[in-house]
Amino acid sequence: MSREDSVVALFETVVARFGRVDVLFNNAGMNVRATPIEEFSLSAWEKVVGVNLTGAFLCAREAFKVMKTHGGGRIINNGSVSASVPRPHAVAYNATKHAMTGLTKSLSLEGREFGIACGQIDIGNAATEMTERMGAGVLQANFETRPEPTFDVRHVADAVLYQAQLPLNANVQFMTVMATNMPYIGRG
Repeated sequence: MSREDSVVALFETVVARFGRVDVLFNNAGMNVRATPIEEFSLSAWEKVVGVNLTGAFLCAREAFKVMKTHGGGRIINNGSVSASVPRPHAVAYNATKHAMTGLTKSLSLEGREFGIACGQIDIGNAATEMTERMGAGVLQANFETRPEPTFDVRHVADAVLYQAQLPLNANVQFMTVMATNMPYIGRG
C-alpha cells in the first residue's frame, strides 16, 4: 500500500470495474517488535510509516479524486487507541496513529464541499493474529508486562458497517471500540 503506482493502479481497476468508489476503509497497518527509541532503526521507522501513514494517504487521495467527481463518498480511517494513548517502545506505530487523526481531520475539512465524509475508528485489542500475544502479556505504560483482554473482531466490523451506512450528511468523526477491561483510560 505504500507504493504510489500500485495504489493508483488499484483505484483505476476499481473505477474501471465499478465506475465509482463510495466507501474507503483505510485499514492497512503494521507494527514491528517493541523496541526502545534509542535502538529503533530508520529502516523499521520507514517500513511502519510507509504502510500506516503513506499508504493511508495514497488510498485517501485516490478515493478522494474519484468521490469528488461522483458526488461524494465516505472515508473511514483505522486509527488505533494508540492515536490517543501510546504504548511504550512503539514510536513509529504511535506516531503514525497520531498522524492518522490529523489525516482524518484534514480529509473531513477538505471533503465538506464535495460531499465526502471522513471519520476515524480507533480499535483496541480486537482478537486477531496481531493481538494473539496480548493474552501472554504486553508491555504497559509503567513498563510492566501484563496480559490484556481482547474482544470479538465482529464488533469492529459492525462499527465500520454502521459508519459506512450513514447518509453523507451525517458522520461519526471519531469512534473507539475496545475490550471493556483494556488498560486504556489511564494509560499514557
